[in-house]
Amino acid sequence: MYNIFSLIFKYIFIIIIYMFILSIIRLIYLDIKGIDTSSMDNSIYLKLINRKDSLPFKVKEYYPLDGQISLGRGNDNQIVLKDPYISKRHLIIVEDEGNFYLEDLNSSNGTYLNGDRIMDVVELKNGDTIRVGQVEFLYVNREQG
Repeated sequence: MYNIFSLIFKYIFIIIIYMFILSIIRLIYLDIKGIDTSSMDNSIYLKLINRKDSLPFKVKEYYPLDGQISLGRGNDNQIVLKDPYISKRHLIIVEDEGNFYLEDLNSSNGTYLNGDRIMDVVELKNGDTIRVGQVEFLYVNREQG
């Protein structure tokens, strides 16, 4: 009798483990499926390097770049980040003849490109990192390669 119960519990335990593994695989699938790829149609964008859940404010994974984009805490910016270390109008990214340029708008805490604080207009290159406040972005330009 004891052997039958032992065998039944063993198989129940194995089934529970398989169900747990399948639920984890399902969650991973749903997470990958839920990634917003519509913003990646543009081949030039800013990609968030930080983990979204490590930031105490809302931020997207990708921000497509086109024309002139302003970033700051104020609601009149195209990219609004409610980071207390970011100025109301912190920086702008401007497109000129197919190249993108980064300009700090005299922000209090500065804008950093590849770890160096920028003081003037700087041309962005594929793979550059931009840090403002607690947020760090990767500049991706698939056209540059």
